[in-house]
Amino acid sequence: MIVATARTAAELLAPHFAEGGEVVAVLHLDDGQRLLATTVTEPDRGAGIDLPIRDIVAAALTAGAASVIVARSHAGGQAAPSEADRAGARLLAEAALAAGIRLADYFIFAGAECRSFRQLGLL
Repeated sequence: MIVATARTAAELLAPHFAEGGEVVAVLHLDDGQRLLATTVTEPDRGAGIDLPIRDIVAAALTAGAASVIVARSHAGGQAAPSEADRAGARLLAEAALAAGIRLADYFIFAGAECRSFRQLGLL
C-alpha cells in the first residue's frame, strides 16, 4: 500500500488509537512511500509513555525504511500539539535524519481527533 497523503496515514493509524490510552505507532515506508511495516508501543498499565526515539530509529533501520510516519496519543483529549510534542518531534527528526531516515509526518491522536504536524506546518 502506498501512503502518499496525511489522510491515508491517519486511516491506517487510527485503529491503534481506538481504545484510548497511551500509544505510539509508526508506519515504516520505503522510498516510494510503500508501507513496509507498522510498529506499535504501548506502556505498562498505569505508566505514561515517552517517545521511544531509539526504538523508532532502530525499527526503521531493521525494516529498511526511507521514512517514517509517527503517531502518538494524547490521553487528555486534546489533539493540539504541546511544546513537549514539538520538541520530541524535532529530536526524532534529527535522530532519524542522522540514520538516513526522514520523518515524513507526526500525528497526535486524541479521541476522534487527529492533527498532522506536516499539515500544521510544524515539519
